[in-house]
Amino acid sequence: MQRHLITSAIPYINGIKHLGNLVGSQLPADLYARYQRARGHEVLFLCATDEHGTPAELAAAKAGKPVAEYCAEMHAIQAEIAKGFRLSFDHFGRSSSHQNHALTQHFAGRLAEAGLIREVTEKQVYSHTDGRFLPDRYIEGTCPNCGYDKARGDQCENCTKQLDPTDLIEPRSAISGSTDLEVRETKHLYLRQSALKDDLDAWIDSKTDWPVLTTSIAKKWLHDGDGLQDRGITRDLDWGIPVKRGDADWPGMEGKVFYVWFDAPIEYIACAGEWADAQGGADWERWWRTDKGADDVRYTQFMGKDNVPFHTLSFPATLLGSGEPWKMVDHLKSFNYLNYDGGQFSTSQGRGVFMDQALELLPADYWRWWLLSNCPETSDSEFTWDLFQQGVNKDLADVLGNFVSRVTKFCRSKFGEEVPAGGQYGPEEHALIADLDARIARYAGFMDAMEVRKSAQELRAIWVSGNEYLQAAAPWATIKEDSDKAAMQIRLGLNLIALYATLSAPFIPDAAAQMHIALGVSETDWPTACADALDLLAAGDSFAVPDNLFAKISDEDRAAWQEKFAGIRT
Repeated sequence: MQRHLITSAIPYINGIKHLGNLVGSQLPADLYARYQRARGHEVLFLCATDEHGTPAELAAAKAGKPVAEYCAEMHAIQAEIAKGFRLSFDHFGRSSSHQNHALTQHFAGRLAEAGLIREVTEKQVYSHTDGRFLPDRYIEGTCPNCGYDKARGDQCENCTKQLDPTDLIEPRSAISGSTDLEVRETKHLYLRQSALKDDLDAWIDSKTDWPVLTTSIAKKWLHDGDGLQDRGITRDLDWGIPVKRGDADWPGMEGKVFYVWFDAPIEYIACAGEWADAQGGADWERWWRTDKGADDVRYTQFMGKDNVPFHTLSFPATLLGSGEPWKMVDHLKSFNYLNYDGGQFSTSQGRGVFMDQALELLPADYWRWWLLSNCPETSDSEFTWDLFQQGVNKDLADVLGNFVSRVTKFCRSKFGEEVPAGGQYGPEEHALIADLDARIARYAGFMDAMEVRKSAQELRAIWVSGNEYLQAAAPWATIKEDSDKAAMQIRLGLNLIALYATLSAPFIPDAAAQMHIALGVSETDWPTACADALDLLAAGDSFAVPDNLFAKISDEDRAAWQEKFAGIRT
């Protein structure tokens, strides 16, 4: 048994996330967590809401609520939607937790002791219209590198170049749109990432199995231009973790808070502490400290490409710089963007399909299957309603759903609602078993390697194998001449349904549970030999014909949804 620590990028608190956010981190992380549990491994799957910073303050103000109250409400909403998509977090925490306050302040103290934090008097943009200092990401303008006209003051989303607000052409407040900006002096703390550049470079070089997307982004930040820059870790804000040096006050930093990108990744660790407290005092350090048993943990992170720099550089710099034996990530699985119908999904612009809206239209399995089988691994991918309809109808309804329906209904009509006896496997059945053994091995290999799209393709091929066998065996014709042989064929078909339920559960857990329930079996072990797995249901075992697993999406529904989601969510 292996131990797997799995984290997905923590979603920001200011609103419900869209499907692009879902497929870029949480959903593939859940797929991997479910698969590792199915293989009998010990898994700790953690996520949380990212609750600090200006966006939370502004969203709360727009909602007319105190920011703490707003964050608590939105955390509950996001947790409920996560359950709706069957995201199997062991704990869904909050970056505003007391555990994260204490741990963030602890890390700041350790980094200061190591000489890795410096105080900087810097010039920061103040908006007269807004009456406040503006965090870098709340200043917009044109990127001097690529010309994108909505670049933020910390980074251009289009070309990913790290920026300072003063680099922007024609800067403006992203809050009010005002250009009445003034540069004022203020004092802040900076993490001396540049001092750890060689350590980070060597560490990234050791990760030979990382996706090219991950390492290329990290290397770009390390070496392009002037190389890795020191990064501010404090802000002039009210909402956040107060700046302290461990337990002690930090002279000159009164009234300031830690920058959200400093404290948010630390929440991965703090979340384990929250989980432990919720479990009544479980040992969380055995997952996170190599001196407390985490040496044998395999730690995997899942995230979109925009989050890669902070997880390959800033967060590792925090862990390495602390001088403490924290568990470092072993594999960082990054994803490109899922685009929406010719444009981009956008939370800020309300464009696309959002997670709550998706669940109002169709059950979670429809979305899980399509998003995972089309996830943007090696390049950006595109969501269109035509593609979604085709994927659901052809894969789920025509292949898997049709197989389950044909086998169970035929058995009921000819043999009753119990597994029929009689007949022995022939060459066709042995050929099918050999084919399935090879396919299941490939499927497991792709899942182990976190190759999501290839995993989905192989799983679909496993479903297709059963359909092709059924079509060739034709028990509806066989029964007219050889009832025992038809009984054997349909008994094999029923056992295939049980096998499919087990193999499919990481992708479509609700449908898998429905298949298991119909066959009267609990969740079964991952198959090691297909022949053994196909002996699970014995002659005389009872079963039920399940409700239709997947309804097809009609042309009328597709057209209506396309029109409904053509605009902007308000």
